[in-house]
Amino acid sequence: MQIINSSNIFSVRFFRTTAVCKDDVITVKTPAFAESVTEGDVRWEKAVGDTVAEDEVVCEIETDKTSVQVPSPANGVIEALLVPDGGKVEGGTPLFTLRKTGAAPAKAKPAAAPAAAAPKAEPTVSAVPPPPAAPIPTQMPPVPSPSQPLTSKPVSAVKPTAAPPRAEAGAGVGLRSEHREKMNRMRQRIAQRLKEAQNTCAMLTTFNEIDMSNIQEMRARHKDAFLKKHNLKLGFMSAFVKASAFALQEQPVVNAVIDDATKEVVYRDYIDISVAVATPRGLVVPVIRNVETMNYADIERTISELGEKARKNELAIEDMDGGTFTISNGGVFGSLFGTPIINPPQSAILGMHAIVDRPVVIGGKVEVRPMMYVALTYDHRLIDGREAVTFLRKIKAAVEDPRVLLLDL
Repeated sequence: MQIINSSNIFSVRFFRTTAVCKDDVITVKTPAFAESVTEGDVRWEKAVGDTVAEDEVVCEIETDKTSVQVPSPANGVIEALLVPDGGKVEGGTPLFTLRKTGAAPAKAKPAAAPAAAAPKAEPTVSAVPPPPAAPIPTQMPPVPSPSQPLTSKPVSAVKPTAAPPRAEAGAGVGLRSEHREKMNRMRQRIAQRLKEAQNTCAMLTTFNEIDMSNIQEMRARHKDAFLKKHNLKLGFMSAFVKASAFALQEQPVVNAVIDDATKEVVYRDYIDISVAVATPRGLVVPVIRNVETMNYADIERTISELGEKARKNELAIEDMDGGTFTISNGGVFGSLFGTPIINPPQSAILGMHAIVDRPVVIGGKVEVRPMMYVALTYDHRLIDGREAVTFLRKIKAAVEDPRVLLLDL
């Protein structure tokens, strides 16, 4: 459109305006869970009014198997939390509303100017003479006489103060206080499954001991070459995982499971070994799949990757689903002896323990050797004592002399 007056001609353009993208308010919903998970508990990392960057974690949803992180889809400010802390949510439940700002939150810059100015102020400070040091007393202070009033209050005059809700470690010695914390979903699920194992399985445990001399010598001799070639440290867990796969092929009933619904025994033609890993949030059991096809380097690499994901709380549900046999290593915490509990629906679990120098009889002579106790807990409904003992002895033979694996003995 043109506007004409006596002296000028103005051209005017009309624009259709809409809401600016950065001022949009969006609602973030709970991501979809795996088929075996229906709900979880919310634990908030941010509060209303907090500025968040894109992909920054706003909350975590603790499920029966793992924790699911919910990131911010864009840069913005949290306007409302739609679920209370600890509240239950299902897939698709609205979690929070976010007002987009379009720009990432500015990070605080380090205070370089005051630090740089500090050296310049040194001459002025040093020019001022320091205050005279207090004289060191040469005599003990006089003891107040009974006639002098005491400045401290008698015990009867001191009013008790309320104890803090949570005392720090080492503080408040003698206080008879207590506090409660909600059991997270993962711990609840672990407790439920372990109790189910006790109620369902006829658990029995057999023990043996392993001389770790040869495996330690092999590790000491080849660890540098192994690290150079595979960029991995050679540990002891890979030896037990490989030995377990070897023994499970020899005793397939230990890798089987009872289907209580059909009263059938299900034999697996594959070996997926669950490795129990302790994290600050509880025990997680990621799975190493198709172990029977792996060599030492493959197993060590998989253990390293799963362990790193567990420490960062990045394990997906798919990383822990399944598993036909479990290995638990209580030895990393110093456990000398123990009986592990079966991880349902599996039928057996191997427990490793600490390596301790002990006197043993070798060839009629007493020698000091690095020894480890191992325990196999198994479902006696399915596995007889003969199969269990044979299985454990096969692991012992493969770890004590790795050439057994090479020669398939």
